[in-house]
Order: sequence, then structure tokens, then C-alpha cells
Amino acid sequence: MAKKKAVSGKKKVKKKKPVGRPPAKKPAKKRPTKKRTPSRPAKPKKPAVKKKSVKAKTSASKTAKPNVAKPKPASRSTSPEAELKRLDREIIKLINRRAEFTTKFLQGQPNPLEAVFDPRQEDELWAQLESVNSGPLPNQAVRGVFREIVSAAKRDVKTQRIAYLGPPFSFTHIAAIERFGEWADLIPVNTIASVFEEVNRGHADFGLVPIENSTDGRIVDTLDMFTRLPLRICGEVQISVHHNLLARCPRGEIIEIYSKPQALSQCRDWLAKNMPQARLIEVTSTSTAAQLARDKPGAGAVASQQAAVEYGLQLLAEDIQDNKNNVTRFAVIGEESSKPSGKDRTALLLQISHKPGALSDALVAFKKNRVNLTWIESFPLRGPESGYLFFLDFEGHSLDTKIRKTLTELEKKAVRLEVLGSYPRSEPRD
Repeated sequence: MAKKKAVSGKKKVKKKKPVGRPPAKKPAKKRPTKKRTPSRPAKPKKPAVKKKSVKAKTSASKTAKPNVAKPKPASRSTSPEAELKRLDREIIKLINRRAEFTTKFLQGQPNPLEAVFDPRQEDELWAQLESVNSGPLPNQAVRGVFREIVSAAKRDVKTQRIAYLGPPFSFTHIAAIERFGEWADLIPVNTIASVFEEVNRGHADFGLVPIENSTDGRIVDTLDMFTRLPLRICGEVQISVHHNLLARCPRGEIIEIYSKPQALSQCRDWLAKNMPQARLIEVTSTSTAAQLARDKPGAGAVASQQAAVEYGLQLLAEDIQDNKNNVTRFAVIGEESSKPSGKDRTALLLQISHKPGALSDALVAFKKNRVNLTWIESFPLRGPESGYLFFLDFEGHSLDTKIRKTLTELEKKAVRLEVLGSYPRSEPRD
């Protein structure tokens, strides 16, 4: 009971003290009562919250990892396929749009039929594509894709008929595809003379014939036809010629090797060292040689890789040409010259009087006007007349000022002068 009274007494003192002035005790007591600021209770709550948040984060991260990992294997297996399909749809749309605008561009030209054949513009396109192509596709593959798009678009304006020295899959055929694409109407004929005749008769818009090889030099039949028919050189195509040994049997079983004379000549050293047991037989073309290698036991052929694929032959040896930089230049023949491109070549036929120093006097015009003469060939005149006809090839266009001056000076000393054409120079293509 005494304890209870003491406690009650203390309580009474507490009630009276606030009326007095010991404010120091009140704040001391209020400090514990200042628990209204949730600092102390918040502190235990905060670590509790932190623990919970850490657990939540760790648990979330643990649960997030499998969630993130699950789509990755799915993307590896399905997303490439889906991406390819999406890209294919976009590419098809862009290809058709490119073809559509190519056709519209050609149809909007003053002379759409002439605009269909424009080597200058095509060469500019190839240069532009090579400048923006960063791979991994090689320039040759990119050029092949665009060549067929442009070729198909041109067909909507005019179907070009091209006569070439056949048969298919010969190097002249490859050059025709390089210049005109496979959507042109490519017509194989048996001889160079037939190519000229098809164009001269109007049966073909253009012709394609070999004119020069870096190993064997001039193609006599082509140069001779320029003296017979009034056709012009409208363009050129340079092809890096890679010869290969093809057959259906092992190399040791080959007893005969077929090819055209120029191809055998360009591989003379290799064949002598590596195939001394085989007899070399000349035929009209490398494609004919490939056909014989397919049909005759013990026969081989010197021809292109495309011929090997077409005729089902094995590629026994690659790049057997003696000159690894073997290039053949092909002339596009027609009736009109090309417009200046700034990087042109001009060809002409020149006959001068048959006397000492006449040729030297005529060629002074090239030195005087600083014109680079790149090629000169001579042919005996036909008939009773003695003398020579010269085939000249030089840099520049017939409309250039210095070329006009050169031609004017040549005319003064010429018995006959005929410009065969001016056309853009091309770069060798593999």
C-alpha cells in the first residue's frame, strides 16, 4: 500500500510541475515523447524495408535472368529466319521500285530508244555502286544484281537484239552478258563476219566481237570486217580471261585437248609442261571444245568455268593461261557513236600514199596535239593497188577540240580516213 501511495504521489507531482517552470524536464520527457518524429521507429523500419528491397531485388534479378535468357535462344533459332523473310520482302519491293523508276527515266528521255544503250551512264552507275559498297558482297556480285535489274527495266522500253560470236558460254557470250544483261535478246552466230552482217542487215541492234587480246594482240577477222562494212564501234567491254582445263576423266587419261586457236595459244607453255602427252586440236570456240570434252572419252577442253558448269565437266586445273593478267577487249558494233564521257577512245581507218616517210609524217599530228596513240595495225590493200591500210586507236573523243585538230591534219595527208567511232573506255572485269 505504501508503494501505491508513493506512486500516486509522484503522479501528482508530475501534474504540478508543468504549472511551475522547469521546462527543462518537459523537453527531457518530451524527447521520449517526441517519438512523433518517426526517426527512431523509422530506422528499424528502414533497414527492414532495405532488407525487403534487397531481397526483392535479388529475387527479382534471379527471376529476371531466366526471363531475359529465355528469349535469347528463341531469337537465335527463329529471329534470323524471320529477319531474312522481312529483308526479302523489303528487297523485292526496292528491286521492283528501282526497275520501275529506271523505265520511267528512260521513257522520259528525248529519244528513249537511244537512251536504252548508254555505256557512259552505265559505267557511271558501276563506279557509284563500287564507291558505296562496303561489303561483304564483292563489287562483281553487286554489279551483277544491278545489271539484271537495269536489263529487265530496259526491256519494257525496247528489247535489244545483240548478235555475238557464239555459241553460248563462250567468252564473247560472257562479255555480252556483262554489257547488256541476260534480259537482252542475245543471238549467237558462228563467225565474226556473221556478227557484222546481222547488224548491217538490221537483224540485230548491236553486235559484240573480240578485237584485241593482251597476249595474242589483234583479232584479224574483226579488223578486216571494218574495212568491208560501214559499221561503227559504239562501246567496249574488257574481260579478264581465265582459262581452265576441263574434262570428265582424270588428267592422266586425257589424250586430246580441244579449244579455239587463241585459247590454246594463250596456254601454250602450261600445256607443254603439264600435258605433254595430249594432242592439241583447234575448234571454233571454247564452248564447242567443252561439248567435245563431255561427249568424247579421253578428251579435255580449255574453256571457262561457266562452260564447266553448263556441260557437267570437272575443273581439273584453274587459271592455266600463261599471262595471269590475260585480258580480251570486245567491241560493241552498231551504227552510231557514243556521246563524250571525258574518258573516251576513238578508232579510225587510215590509208596514206605508199611512199617513204608518209606514215611518219602523218603521225606527227598526234605528237603535235598531245594525243596518246595507243594502238596501230597495218593491213595490205586488196586488189591490184599496192600499199597498206592502218587501224589506229587513241585516247579522246572525236568531238574533243584537240582530236578535231588531229583529224583535220590527218585528212590533209590521207588517201582515205574513216572514223570508226568514239566510245567510253572500260575497265577489265573478272
